[in-house]
Amino acid sequence: MAPLSSLVPQFPQVGARMLAPLPLGPLSLLLGRAARGMATRHPGLFTRLGAHSEKRFLIDPTDLPFSFLVRPQAARPRIEAVGALVSPTWDCRIAGPLAALIGMVHGAYDGDALFFSRDIVIEGDTEAALALRNALDDAEIDLFEEAAESLGAPGRTAGRQLRPLARAASQFTGVALTRAEDLL
Repeated sequence: MAPLSSLVPQFPQVGARMLAPLPLGPLSLLLGRAARGMATRHPGLFTRLGAHSEKRFLIDPTDLPFSFLVRPQAARPRIEAVGALVSPTWDCRIAGPLAALIGMVHGAYDGDALFFSRDIVIEGDTEAALALRNALDDAEIDLFEEAAESLGAPGRTAGRQLRPLARAASQFTGVALTRAEDLL
């Protein structure tokens, strides 16, 4: 695990402004498909969450113009992109720079260190946040791979071809775009 820098990379403000008009409905459809695929490929993720799989997690990248409402129910997991003007009901909110949130999933950052350095903020059901973090750590999710898998055979092919680019972009930006072991 990489040592935590006091300066977690921020998503460029210009990029965030360009994403603001993005229609969130199609993004939510793609995210939902990815969530269902993860349920198939990583059933232990949902088992490990236990009773917390019924909770609503608001994953709030503070440097993006939208957030993600995650409902990890094993039978029908959902991820919905929600705009800044929408105030969804949530049980637990995890907020911080996109790089910190992705880095936690990929094992590049330690969630405890991010929390104590105040790079991320957790509100609401902290027990649910801990359960989610432990489940994700145990499942060793690679979001790049999950995105490619969710697009079927063409996505897997594109993923294999784009992985070297993702590695280079990770090194250039400092954002762990793939699982930490892949960066070695």
